[in-house]
Amino acid sequence: MLGTYRKALETPSAGLLRLRSSGVSVLLMLVVISAPAQEPAPAIQSRIARVEQGLSSRVVVKGAPGQKAPIASRMAFHDVPAVSIALINDGQLEWARAYGVLDAAGQRAATPASLFQAGSISKTISVLGALRMVEQGKLSLDAPANVQLSSWKIPDNRFTQQRPVTLRGLLNHSAGMNVHGFYGYAQGQPVPSLLQVLDGLPPANSEAVRVEATPGTGWRYSGGGYSVVQLMMTESAGRPFPELMQALVLGPLDMKDSTFALTLPPTWQERAASAHDSNGTPLAGGWHVYPQSAAAALWTTPTDLANVILDIQQAQSGKPGKVLSSAMTSTMLRRGQGEYGLGLYVEQIGDGTSFSHSGGTDGFRSQLYGYTHTGQGVVVMTNSDNGASLIDEILVSVAAEYGWPEFQITEKVALAPDPVANAMFAGNYTLAGKPAQVIAEGDRLYLQSELFAKRPMQLFSESKTRFFMTAQDMTVEFQQTAGGTPGSFLLKRGSSTYVATPAREPPSR
Repeated sequence: MLGTYRKALETPSAGLLRLRSSGVSVLLMLVVISAPAQEPAPAIQSRIARVEQGLSSRVVVKGAPGQKAPIASRMAFHDVPAVSIALINDGQLEWARAYGVLDAAGQRAATPASLFQAGSISKTISVLGALRMVEQGKLSLDAPANVQLSSWKIPDNRFTQQRPVTLRGLLNHSAGMNVHGFYGYAQGQPVPSLLQVLDGLPPANSEAVRVEATPGTGWRYSGGGYSVVQLMMTESAGRPFPELMQALVLGPLDMKDSTFALTLPPTWQERAASAHDSNGTPLAGGWHVYPQSAAAALWTTPTDLANVILDIQQAQSGKPGKVLSSAMTSTMLRRGQGEYGLGLYVEQIGDGTSFSHSGGTDGFRSQLYGYTHTGQGVVVMTNSDNGASLIDEILVSVAAEYGWPEFQITEKVALAPDPVANAMFAGNYTLAGKPAQVIAEGDRLYLQSELFAKRPMQLFSESKTRFFMTAQDMTVEFQQTAGGTPGSFLLKRGSSTYVATPAREPPSR
């Protein structure tokens, strides 16, 4: 992948894209706006309405009409059946809303109490539990991890001989561990034990968790490392992980609609969203199961996760937190390797810090975002593989309404399209080892890459060879050969540049 999704991936443009008309009409008719029992004040309701009507990509074409759109139409565009939002302002939960249906086939209405898989936001909650155990003296941040493990040890190799793996390194993704993420297990499939996951033994569908770089020398996102943390915590406490997390974090934060249980109780299943793929099709059985609990297994609501943001904000301000002390919260929010603290992405913003984490399992996408110094934040959860694009547009709308310092809209000037040049650039490419296509359709040019989205993304011309995309500030620059024929292209995203080369064979479908 071109990096870990943090704030959101690409939003496709119109034109070549065709919505499934039956799915759109059903979704637009059934979008449900659900609220808590007590309605907010009229002024807040007006703010909610402006957020609902103000969705936009982060990069827009200057002068183009219809830059902002209502949430219902964007849900239909992205094939996202349900989205749930909890908004924090002035250090309190200001409002919570849910839209759409939990299952595109069953048409259960989404409410703020509906449950979603949190994916990697599970890591943030797990870190709160691990750090609380450190404060209780049950774990050590900097002692060798193998000293704190009994039934299984991290296999030693030439990397661990130079420096041992520590809990701090595991929580920061700087322990040199492999296994970026997990695939989960369909309903009815055998589910491996944690030890089988760690050693990559059947029925585990992921490779063995091992050290592949010298600990402490670089940042490498590792869900596998968090499975080691899960074992450390359960062995130290002598309790199953769901029970342990209920005592350490979920109970103290009054997260009554949250659980790490692999099997949801029947009454909870009735409130659980079904996962949907990028075509809007529900996953068989409703969702996948993740025995890698610390990394990916949390079921929760945006309102419950808002309690996490609020507690971090309170502890960071110097007041007692319900889970961690102010000192340990500062440790959690202090950058180590990469842009990561312990369980959170962190960034210096003015006089304070932003902290965030995204989540994704098969058929679910979510985002947690907060600021330490403004008392603001938001949690957005969706039940679709396409949810990241919708989430990013919601963040833009929230930021505009509440005066956030990030997620601002950037206007770019697009030149008049050149169909002749577009046809010359069209073709099959290989981008970061994956197939990609540049597609010309009349006076429009698109990039299709599974690294970003199932749908093609429109390219807008800045010069004869340089193009930009909307939603994220990504550019494509085509390189021409001496004969004037198209060669490779460079995709620039932030400070990184990736080379796409012409493919010898058409990409497989």
